[in-house]
Amino acid sequence: MPRFPLWCASTCLLLGAFPVFAVEDWPAPVQALTEQGLTIHGRFDAPDGLTGFAASYQGGEVAIYLTRDGEHAIVGTLVDAQGNDLSKAALDEWVRVPQEAALWEKLDASHWIVDGDADAERVLYTFTDPNCPYCKQFWDDTRPWVAAGEVQLRHIMVGILEPDSPAKAASLLGADDPAAALAAHSEGDAPIEAAAQPRDIEDRIYRNNQLFDELDLLATPTTFYRDGDRVRRLEGVPDEDDMVEAMGGAQP
Repeated sequence: MPRFPLWCASTCLLLGAFPVFAVEDWPAPVQALTEQGLTIHGRFDAPDGLTGFAASYQGGEVAIYLTRDGEHAIVGTLVDAQGNDLSKAALDEWVRVPQEAALWEKLDASHWIVDGDADAERVLYTFTDPNCPYCKQFWDDTRPWVAAGEVQLRHIMVGILEPDSPAKAASLLGADDPAAALAAHSEGDAPIEAAAQPRDIEDRIYRNNQLFDELDLLATPTTFYRDGDRVRRLEGVPDEDDMVEAMGGAQP
């Protein structure tokens, strides 16, 4: 499979659930690239007689530029004399924004515990392992926004750090009051004990773990939040500036 080094450092999220077009719709050089594994999502105007195509490859986004004669295609980033990226807006519109909307739907469809006011204007999803000390620190650091009713956290429970993590995660998710159980565990008042749970609860943790792997995540907590029509990701415990941005404003 060919490599495309100009763009392989792009953020990898999710493919699918956003527009793609049939191979036969495209000029021969673009079609040849689809046969090498690229997926085309849209066509856009480009300067100097070029025609742009927004594409993706193995989770990353890439721009293709077809020459005026339709006989050649250039793969990479187009910049102007000031070094401005002329590919970004089209890739945002055709690939990144739809891709991240699909990601948000995946997060929403996962299995999580609500932490905060149901009417909070701001919602964040965070992957939480019961044995993760940084998850507990993140819990503590977010209390001002959660307590003020400004932010609702949705803890996607996973079991990845220790052998008993899956069972502890299932015990929290399967508790009579999962929100209260998670609060007691996170605050150290009543740490959760691993206990057998019904098969459907254990299966939910398994599927959360699969989602964690599918997104190529590396650590807990990993937190996702909306920034306009984009979705941002934070790994670990955010510093002060990142926390304010993720929470949508300064500490109340």
